[in-house]
Amino acid sequence: MKSIGDMMPEFERRQAAAPKGRKRLTERGEMMRFFLRHLNHARKADGLPPMTMGHLGTVLEKIPTADLYYLKSVCSQAQNFSKKFWWELDPTKH
Repeated sequence: MKSIGDMMPEFERRQAAAPKGRKRLTERGEMMRFFLRHLNHARKADGLPPMTMGHLGTVLEKIPTADLYYLKSVCSQAQNFSKKFWWELDPTKH
């Protein structure tokens, strides 16, 4: 029995392949890396394990990208980045 790769022409196989390296950079991903870097810095100082991209993704999944820019500006101006970040995400505080 032939494998699926043998049945597909070479041209179709090249198009089906995902891009390699850092070609998948997105606007939202860059924002998440920014938040992750600042939050993990504060977590390290508090003796907590670093947060992963997956965890941060679940925390920010319902927030539109445009609102992440607002969150970034508010947190960057705050004295304590991590505290302001978690306060802004809690809907009971507003």
